[in-house]
Amino acid sequence: MTKILLVEDDSNLSLGIEYALKNAGFSVCVANSFSAAKDEINNIQYDLAILDVMLPDGVGYELCKMIRIKSDLPIIFLTACDDEVNIVMGLDIGGDDYITKPFRIRELISRINAVLRRRGMSNSTASILRSEEVEAHTNECKVYKAGNLLQLTALEYKLLLLFLSNPHKAFTRNQILENIWDVDGIFADDNTLSVYIRRLREKVENTPDKPEYIQTVRGVGYRWSMDVRK
Repeated sequence: MTKILLVEDDSNLSLGIEYALKNAGFSVCVANSFSAAKDEINNIQYDLAILDVMLPDGVGYELCKMIRIKSDLPIIFLTACDDEVNIVMGLDIGGDDYITKPFRIRELISRINAVLRRRGMSNSTASILRSEEVEAHTNECKVYKAGNLLQLTALEYKLLLLFLSNPHKAFTRNQILENIWDVDGIFADDNTLSVYIRRLREKVENTPDKPEYIQTVRGVGYRWSMDVRK
């Protein structure tokens, strides 16, 4: 059973979410503060975390940073802030999705399922895709650079597999968005894609400002410029 950590200080909202998620077949643990969530993160392994941004003793963004230090656990932010700056910041520090209050519980469940599906996403039947120093072990959903394990979010992993499965192919930005985002209402636009391209470059490129793997194709979009071996 999928184990979800729900971090939400509004007791009425957390109770409703917990009830709905359990009815949908998830195992749910609720933490109503930053400190309680920190203890849960350190002591128990979860499959996905739902983080409220504003907590009585801290902010969800800091919890996300703590998680990303040691794990690629899928993260969905809950917040009343729907401005672009907050959304991009949440994605930039490692969030997989962002949903604003008020929301429909069916939408939240749909987004949870979409994020979990991406975790197991593979665009190739090959167990290992190799390109220079980068290796994607698709059966394990792990990526290595020069032998070192990269901490990728589920969406970064899916984006990388799209490139590795189609080396030298130039994708338009719309084609990339259509391939890596599901049709479940997941937030996606050019700004979001730019954030993920930059984050992925920072992890796979030797010099992110002068990318060799993920190159910009002027007037089109992006392509993986290196050969890939299976």
